Amino acid sequence: MNDDPDAGREMTEAGRFCDSRAGARGVPPTGEAMNTVTLTPTEARRLAVCAQGLAGPRPEASKGAILDLLRRINCLQIDPIRAVERTQLLVLWSRMGAFDPSWLDDLLEAREIIEGWAHAASFVLTEDYPLFRRWIGRAFANSSEWSQRIREWMEVNAALEAHILERLRTDGPLPAKALAGPEAVPWESAGWTGGGAVARMLDFLDRKGLVMTVGRRGNQKLWHLRDAWLPEWADRAPPAEEEVVRRACQRSLKALGAADRRQINEHFMRKRYPNLGERLQELVEEGMVLPAQIAGEQGHWAGEWYIHRDSMPLLASLREGGWAPRTVFLSPFDNLICDRERTERLFDFFYRIEIYVPKAKRAYGYYVLPLLHGDRFIGRMDSQLDRKTGIYRVHALYAEEGARVDGRTGAAAAASLVELARFIGAKGVELGERIPAAWRRALEKEVNQGL
Repeated sequence: MNDDPDAGREMTEAGRFCDSRAGARGVPPTGEAMNTVTLTPTEARRLAVCAQGLAGPRPEASKGAILDLLRRINCLQIDPIRAVERTQLLVLWSRMGAFDPSWLDDLLEAREIIEGWAHAASFVLTEDYPLFRRWIGRAFANSSEWSQRIREWMEVNAALEAHILERLRTDGPLPAKALAGPEAVPWESAGWTGGGAVARMLDFLDRKGLVMTVGRRGNQKLWHLRDAWLPEWADRAPPAEEEVVRRACQRSLKALGAADRRQINEHFMRKRYPNLGERLQELVEEGMVLPAQIAGEQGHWAGEWYIHRDSMPLLASLREGGWAPRTVFLSPFDNLICDRERTERLFDFFYRIEIYVPKAKRAYGYYVLPLLHGDRFIGRMDSQLDRKTGIYRVHALYAEEGARVDGRTGAAAAASLVELARFIGAKGVELGERIPAAWRRALEKEVNQGL
């Protein structure tokens, strides 16, 4: 049985990004004994890139295209850092080019998307709320010392909780600063949580499932009652835990291409796959998920790998010459690389964000964008937009070891850089000294032609 009614449509969309000739070839009938699918490392990388919408013709930018992408990549991480641009915008730009950032606000207002906790704070599809609802409030039901501390703090601040809920019921959506109320016992932070009592109360009410972020005004969150914002169907009882895990792990696997259990567990609904091994075994027995292995030059990669049945047409397309690579800069938080261990294993690309590393100890820079060239990372760019002057400063563009550094790759990188500069509204690009000569010539040529 196919647990995902949109699986066929999702696969059609995925195939369009690489090669529409995929059809239904390579899809074994459900229920039959499954042979292990063997992939080369190159095929595994290309399958991952295609599954993430980073190869083939880009879709025409539209609100509908954003929803289609979210149905494929599952979630869009939110981060306020704007050294270049907010990650939620960069991830979409990498896949469909320039678009109107206000479309995300429109989709929020139309309640097509909501904020939820996927592998981090993210925009997710409202239609996926039943998957997330299963885990909402769990932190308040367990007996951990942390949960007990939250419950006790909320009890002594019951008047503030009641005030916030009533204000939102009457006047929501509202920012936190509009919800000041009765004097409260402050929350004593251990270093990872901050802000006043209202901010903490909203955070805990969100985790409890009573309120939610429904929009943003700049960096300020707008809050409302969850039941007042979501569609009526959202109040239905969520699917059983086993069913939620079955559905979510399939979504995770399809977004990854081929993956092992740890990687599935780290993606989409990160670490919320209880008894994942049992669910995967059920799906293998049903023929929805196929056992896989990656055969490298030195033998098969360790671990038990899997590929979703719906990904087989895409794999068949790649094997028949349907690979259509792109060159594009990615957000540091892009879904393709959010699992750093998988990124290193699959792409031989070691990447860590250095925002919290002291400047003198940074290897590459504060906000570094990886450069994807086909199915390989060939470089990384340390850059920042000066929003006062409009100058986009490329402090450094580093070539990865073994990467081809020539006019061709330089031209591809330059094209993506200029397109990015236009998207973020730069008035000019300033190139630093730490750029390989062949790439610098290509960048200078492209930049001199103007934005």
